[in-house]
Amino acid sequence: MSTFEGIWVPLVTPFRQGKLDLYSAQQLALSLSAAGVHGLVVCGTTGEAATLNEHEQEKMLCGVTEAVQNRCPVAFGVSGSDTRAVAEKIERLNALRPAAFLISAPSYVRPSQEGIRLHFEALAAVAESPLILYNIPARTGVNIDVGTVLALEHRANIVAIKESCGNLLQTMELINRSDLHILCGDDAMLLNTLCLGGHGAISAAAHIRPDLFVHLFELVRAEQIGPARSLFKQLLPMIQLLFSEPNPGPVKAALAMQGQILDELRLPMTPMSAAGRIKLAKALEKLKTIPLAGQTAKSGRAVAGEPRMLGLVK
Repeated sequence: MSTFEGIWVPLVTPFRQGKLDLYSAQQLALSLSAAGVHGLVVCGTTGEAATLNEHEQEKMLCGVTEAVQNRCPVAFGVSGSDTRAVAEKIERLNALRPAAFLISAPSYVRPSQEGIRLHFEALAAVAESPLILYNIPARTGVNIDVGTVLALEHRANIVAIKESCGNLLQTMELINRSDLHILCGDDAMLLNTLCLGGHGAISAAAHIRPDLFVHLFELVRAEQIGPARSLFKQLLPMIQLLFSEPNPGPVKAALAMQGQILDELRLPMTPMSAAGRIKLAKALEKLKTIPLAGQTAKSGRAVAGEPRMLGLVK
């Protein structure tokens, strides 16, 4: 299995009284790696990178990398509309040796496809770590067309794309035509993407019961599509709630309910509404009833000789 496959989690950035809570970030990273996630991304969209200064961003990368050590790779999110400025930032960050840079298309300026291609080529030329393209037109205002992705494949250090276009047909075309690793960035499309041949996901929802998301990936790889569909049916209500309000408000609310972080965001992001938290609390209680793979719901212990199922809908 390649490094850039499986379930990656774009780590939230915990705050405490307005300041970066690095200890909680490290403990959360350790918990996720212990649950079997295949990689972490710091300073992505879910990590509220836009509200972190460069010192805080570097502290997050170094702190999380130190915490997980070699348990899983840690990538770093980079964005910006000025190609020169982004390239200079990557050159500075090369010294920290992230497992990869997750880079979105330039936002707001809405460049042509040629401009997008040249932007990524300029960044690939200075990066000493692999690049994961990040296509999220709902936030950037521009789509990275399939033709542009194919034109970038000749760069040896462009290795994957996080596809968050929301268009299943485009995702299918990428899977069929591209040699890059295709990672789902729209959690509601996770099962579809995996079943079509996608290589994994960078999933904010996987903060919550990451073991189940990892097992979903394993089920699809083992071509156990029926059990995978049943498991995803159980996960989908939680996924929908986690994106019912602006991300990462609901994710942080869920983690706070579990005692892992404080429910604190930086403006302009705000915590989940009171009504949303009520629904979320009920969904979390229901999700707790799904046992770990290979365990019984009552004892929590592995049962010898039983298949690794998750209390799936028959």
